Amino acid sequence: MSISLKCIPCGFLALAAVAVSAPAAAQQPLTEERCPRLVAQETPRAIPASLRLAALNPGEVSITYIGHSTFLIESARGVRIATDYNDYVRPRVIPDIATMNRAHSTHYTNHPEPEIRHVLRGWGREGEPARYDLQVDDVWVRNVVTNIRDWGGGTALHGNSIFVFETAGVCIAHLGHLHHTLTPQHIEELGRIDVVMVPVDGTMTLNVEGMVEVLKQIQAPLAIPMHIFSPGTLERFLEAMGSIYEVERSAAPTVVLSRDTLPAKPKMLVLPGR
Repeated sequence: MSISLKCIPCGFLALAAVAVSAPAAAQQPLTEERCPRLVAQETPRAIPASLRLAALNPGEVSITYIGHSTFLIESARGVRIATDYNDYVRPRVIPDIATMNRAHSTHYTNHPEPEIRHVLRGWGREGEPARYDLQVDDVWVRNVVTNIRDWGGGTALHGNSIFVFETAGVCIAHLGHLHHTLTPQHIEELGRIDVVMVPVDGTMTLNVEGMVEVLKQIQAPLAIPMHIFSPGTLERFLEAMGSIYEVERSAAPTVVLSRDTLPAKPKMLVLPGR
């Protein structure tokens, strides 16, 4: 029996983890690496969300956790990006760029505001992969396609996109609704990632062991949890990552980063969402 993908929020379903094969036709390897990873000992600074844009200097980017899988990313020149933009959890401002994935209705909307300049859906039509290579002022956006489980127990090819945002020389990857570990081709397409936004639910996306493997594959110096269903879900994930990442819990939902403030040792930064 098939189930519509358009009207079932993540938090109201329970699916058994099903293995998903790698894409049959992956994107071509990137020929240009635009985001070299530089790390330093200085600690990224957390600031109240109400002050984030005024506090940004050239070479900085702010990341605010809104909730579920939605973050608001803001560049030094004021470009605003909302990830997994949906009808349930949204930032209070209209973004310039909205990215979406289609696994559940808490990750996309069919009715984005007309003021949004760029609506990037992470899936293509008729099974074709979505492909984005977009420059908006001081932000570069691209995507790496992966597969998802479908509601019949099979595989929907190219149903998810890992969106990668580069600004101020910092590469930020949002894993979306990832359902499988990554292939060498995926890793090559991603390039060097400085910040990774990782779903930690362990059931609706990839199980905890698989997501640990994904983070080992990506090797980003900073990881930020998302898709957190309960405190227990988060704690289970943090415990599994304890041997790899130092855990830091922030009282503020926003962190400001630059290439000079990326952690020298791998860090898992827990931001409170509303």
